[in-house]
Amino acid sequence: MSTKYWRRYRAIGRNIAFYRKKAGLSQQELADMVNISKSYISKIEAPNSVKSCSLEVLFDIADTLEVDITLLLKSNARRK
Repeated sequence: MSTKYWRRYRAIGRNIAFYRKKAGLSQQELADMVNISKSYISKIEAPNSVKSCSLEVLFDIADTLEVDITLLLKSNARRK
């Protein structure tokens, strides 16, 4: 995988972690709700890793966390 967009991947991971924690969910709980593995969520959120994921997974995560998908995609998110 190209790392051309590594900053964006990392921002998405940070945003997912932020909203997951805000929802009071562990990585395992979110993974179970989205029907993916905990290790997959962990790799997406890891600050020193670049893990891509499908739009379907992002939509599922956003829906589960009850946030607009655009909040997960922002690279300089002002989180609420």
